Amino acid sequence: MNTDASEAFARLGNGTRMAILEALTTVEDGRARPAVRSFTELFEATDEETTAGFSYHLRQLRDEYVEKTDDGYRLTYAGLKVVREITAGTYTERFDLDPIAVPDPCPFCAGALEAAGEDNVLTVSCTDCERDVLSLPFPPGGHATHDEDELLAAFDRHHRHRVRLMREGSCPECGGATRRAVDVEDERAHADLECSACGYALRCPVSLTVLEHPAVVSHYYEQSEDVRDHPVWNVGSGWTETVLSADPVCVRVGVRVGDEHLALLVGKDCSVVHTERTTVEPPEREEVPDATAA
Repeated sequence: MNTDASEAFARLGNGTRMAILEALTTVEDGRARPAVRSFTELFEATDEETTAGFSYHLRQLRDEYVEKTDDGYRLTYAGLKVVREITAGTYTERFDLDPIAVPDPCPFCAGALEAAGEDNVLTVSCTDCERDVLSLPFPPGGHATHDEDELLAAFDRHHRHRVRLMREGSCPECGGATRRAVDVEDERAHADLECSACGYALRCPVSLTVLEHPAVVSHYYEQSEDVRDHPVWNVGSGWTETVLSADPVCVRVGVRVGDEHLALLVGKDCSVVHTERTTVEPPEREEVPDATAA
């Protein structure tokens, strides 16, 4: 059954109805878990004085947000989503963050980085060259449940995961199919990732779309390193991007770890079409005369 969005949200605009939804969950350690409640249990969880008034509000939630079973009432998928978003503060909380030091150098000038947040958006910027390295949203639940020492690592994991899902074709917001494209402008490339269902979009360097590609992960692992130790705001000086062709689009992403180099050719749809491993020859050392020689 399809319901107009304005009608669906209008049904939530009442304190009694929100109390019913909240009563159909058990919140433990900040996690909302669905629960089955009887008519009486739900009635007692509200401020309604009569069962007739309560029944009216319950009917407004039926089918869309609440369904009746043989054991009682329970949340539908939509009802559980609403309760979880409210519990996480998505609709009600706004977080700002005073600047904190970021333990990585600026990828542009090797200067000092700091992170600051405003209205649930976290920005990593350089205090030396004064450039914003990246600026991305981070949900209120992330701010509320991670302390300052954990916040940056959580922010990094959050967006690595989202970029990977988008590149692989699934939207992290709604599960919809994504459109993936590499655009080339002025001999520089970037990846545009957009959901065809909800419109959620990401724009990022092509390198970030291959951070968790199996060839990259194994490349680091074989050198006794972990690619996850390199955050999205600075993946390391060993990464390069070169536009080989604009039509058709082909971008070479290079990754050097130790004396090993990995090249990945990325096509128009962000897919990796070829990988190649090579050993980087060390520079020749000049012969230094032996100071002890006669």
